[in-house]
Formats: sequence, C-alpha cells, structure tokens
Amino acid sequence: GNHPSLPQSIDNKYQKKTIIIINKYTIMKLAIIIASLVSSVAAFAPSSSVKSSTSLNVNELELGVTEPLGVFDPLGWLESEPEAFERRRAVERKHGRVAMAAVLGNIVHNNHIVFDGYLSPSNDLKFSDVPTGVGGFLTIPAAGIAQILLFFALVELAWMPASKYDGDYGVGYFGTNLDPEEKVRKLNVELNNGRAAMLGIIGNFASEAVTGQSMYEQYATGHISPF
Repeated sequence: GNHPSLPQSIDNKYQKKTIIIINKYTIMKLAIIIASLVSSVAAFAPSSSVKSSTSLNVNELELGVTEPLGVFDPLGWLESEPEAFERRRAVERKHGRVAMAAVLGNIVHNNHIVFDGYLSPSNDLKFSDVPTGVGGFLTIPAAGIAQILLFFALVELAWMPASKYDGDYGVGYFGTNLDPEEKVRKLNVELNNGRAAMLGIIGNFASEAVTGQSMYEQYATGHISPF
C-alpha cells in the first residue's frame, strides 16, 4: 500500500548523508587523477630527454627472466623500441616496489594494527576509526590526501627520481653493500616479488569490489572466494 512521506527532519538527514558520500567519492577521484598526473611527469617522460643513470654491472635483460617464459616480449618491443626498454624496466621496478608496500600495508591494516592517537584531531578522527579495505581511503580528510600527494611528488621528482633508471639510490640493502652475485639475486627477487605484488593488490581490490567485503571480512567469515 501507500506509505506516508518521511518527516522533514529525517528527509534532511538522508540528504546530508548523500551529499557527504558524493563529496568523499569526488575527493577520491580527484586524488587518483592528481596522483596519476604526478607519476606521468617523471616516470613516463620521453626517454630521449632524460639520460639514464646506471651503476649496476649487470645486463637488465638478464634480470627478472623466469622460466619457462624466458625473456617475455610478446609485442617485440626489444627489437622495435630497444631504447625504451630501460625506461619500461624502471617503471616496472618502481610500480613493483609500490605494490609490495601496498600489499604489506593492506595486510597490516586488515589485522587492525594501527597507530595510536588521531589521524585528524580537527575532525575527531582516530587511526582506529579508519575502516579496513579500500573504503578506508574515503574517510581521510581532503587535507590528509593533499599531504599524501605532496609526499608522492617529493619522492617521485626529487628524493628517488624516476629518471634514475637503475633504481639504486645509494642506500644499499638495509644499509649494507652486497657482493655482485648476491646483488643480482636480490634484484631478481625484487622484480619477481614486485610482479606478484602488482597482481596481488589489484586482485584484492577487484575481490573487494565484487564481494563487498574487505580482506579481513572475507577471512573472518571464511568467504575466500571472488564471488
């Protein structure tokens, strides 16, 4: 049958909640766009305008080669665009490092390991108030997202510039310098772990979007399935 209309106070309440949700999604979209632009400035600059800095005595073609695929180049870019290989390898390495950090952070947060205190005192928002999963990003105030993007820009353009193609920023391996043979092994491990992490984090995002559950919620309910 017909239902009476909602009281004006309740109607206003739902309108306000809808506006807040729309604003949060708008902020998220803007953050993603800005982050993409920042990355594009350095990581995808034309290779002819930037000279690579290579201090590793190793052939990059020998790194990341995994059997049975060997040197995987289905589009033939090594022959058609050999000058672009080093830049693409640098992009792969950097994205792998970001993805490994993302996977680790996702696991830590989904186990409810968080900082004490407030993420935003002015918004009365504690670190423990941020939900697990992708939805947690939507709770970060706009000023916090701006700080994150500024930090990205600092790393990408100055501290660890993408134009330094070898990815060696002179900090060693946890502060120690490895012998050449061990260094090659570690570089192979890094590339392959980075590839796995890129697949892992995007798979986690996709699974959360399909199931509506974060990693923690899926494990807690025994719902280990993408459907």
